[in-house]
Amino acid sequence: MPRIALKVEYHGKPFAGWQRQADQPSVQGAIEDALAKLEPRQHTIAAAGRTDAGVHGLAQVAHCDMDKDWAPFRLSEALNHHLKPLPVAIVDAARVDDDWHARFSAVERRYLFRILMRRAPATHLDGLVWRVNQPLDAQAMQAGADHLIGHHDFTTFRSSICQSASPVKTLDELRVEEVDTFWGPEIHFHVRARSFLHNQVRSFVGTLERVGAGAWSPEDVRTALEAKSRAACGPVCPPQGLYLAGVGYPDNPFT
Repeated sequence: MPRIALKVEYHGKPFAGWQRQADQPSVQGAIEDALAKLEPRQHTIAAAGRTDAGVHGLAQVAHCDMDKDWAPFRLSEALNHHLKPLPVAIVDAARVDDDWHARFSAVERRYLFRILMRRAPATHLDGLVWRVNQPLDAQAMQAGADHLIGHHDFTTFRSSICQSASPVKTLDELRVEEVDTFWGPEIHFHVRARSFLHNQVRSFVGTLERVGAGAWSPEDVRTALEAKSRAACGPVCPPQGLYLAGVGYPDNPFT
């Protein structure tokens, strides 16, 4: 059975998340339904990461096993035809070895979070950003973020329903930048690690927003981290504005 890697882009607003669910729409379910139109049988695809409801994918990676020896380009075109009109697109596809795995072969995940700073509602960006009414101090947020980079016990920033075996992770990058956009000033968080705990990025962003707003000091982030207690975490931000921006592999299958 030829194995094909898929690079997937999707708008998370109409979905209950990536993972297939019996009674709610999911990105995985949409792609598996499209595959069944090409090869009528039950399909199960694996992804590099499971995104929650409302979270978007810029470059999610999944793999599927096919009966027919599809040319990757033809498979991506056929899937995109059957995925219409859902906001899901296969932007690239590549043949990979039979033991290659979208999740277990990955060595890095990258996330982007966008905060739009303006009082007016976000019309064109509805569901794509977290809008806050007040300006935020990007330098203060970076100072707080610096306490989180490295190898730590992230119990404070871990959801109570997280299924990871350990709260200890290595955070390789947490970069905060202010960006001028057509819609107004935004804060972008660039987050990179081999793997993440459930709600870890949203816990980071919600906590650092408090720093940017002046309610917390940068040192308060270090204190929260060292507390190793979920109660010490700041508010968890909403999923709108969070994007799975990329997945890294020792050999990029899409090059």
